[in-house]
Amino acid sequence: MNGLVQHFAVSAVTARADLDILAKSGALLRSHGGAVSRTDPVQDYPVGLKETIHHAQKVRIGQAAAKLVNSNQTIIIDSGTTTAQVARQIKLRKLKNLTVVTNALNIANELADLADVSLIMIGGILRQVSKSFVGPQAERMLGELHADHCFLAVDGLDVEAGPTTPDIFEAQLNHRMIEVSAEVTVVADASKIGRRSLSTIGSISSIQRLITDDAISPEMARAFREKGLELIIV
Repeated sequence: MNGLVQHFAVSAVTARADLDILAKSGALLRSHGGAVSRTDPVQDYPVGLKETIHHAQKVRIGQAAAKLVNSNQTIIIDSGTTTAQVARQIKLRKLKNLTVVTNALNIANELADLADVSLIMIGGILRQVSKSFVGPQAERMLGELHADHCFLAVDGLDVEAGPTTPDIFEAQLNHRMIEVSAEVTVVADASKIGRRSLSTIGSISSIQRLITDDAISPEMARAFREKGLELIIV
C-alpha cells in the first residue's frame, strides 16, 4: 500500500478506494495490505503470496475449523494458507493430548513448540512453491496412520468435480489423507468455490463439510447442501 501511495502521490484512503473499485470489477484481487492480479486455478502460487489473499476470510475460516477439534484427537492438517490459519487457531485453544499430522513446513513451525501437541511430520519430496512434502514416501507413511479428522485446503471445489489442486502429487497425497481420516472438512474461501483445478483429489461425497466465507453465492451453497455437505459460512 505504501508503494502505491508514493508512486501515484495519492492518499492511502484514495489508494484503498481505487483498489476496491478494481477488485469489484474483477481486474484484481485485494490482498492483505494491497492487491495482486487474479489467480489462475490451474497454476500454483508461492505460499507467501497466497497468504496475503483473502486474509480476513481465512482467519474466520480457521477460527470456525479449530472449534471442531477436541483434546485427545488425531488430526491431519493439509498444506495451505487457510489450513495455516486452522493451525494458528488450534494453538490458541490450548488443547490437551492432541496429535497433528502434517506435510507442511509452515504448519509444523506453528505447532512445534506446543508441549501438549504430538507432531508427526510427513516426509517425502519438498515442493518449494508450497513448502510441503509429497510423493510415494509421504503416501506410504500416511497409509500406516489413522486420523479422526482431516482439514483439507483446495484450489478449487466444484459440485461435480469435487476438490481439486494444481499439483498431481499433491492431489494423490490429499486423496490418501481422505482415505485414512474418519471425517474430512474442506476449508476454502469463496473464491475457490465453483472452480476446477488440474488434478482431482476425490469425489464430492468423500468430504463431509465445507467451511467458507459469506461471499459464496446462495445457489452454490444450496447445491453443496443438496449433495449432503454440511456447510459452515463465516
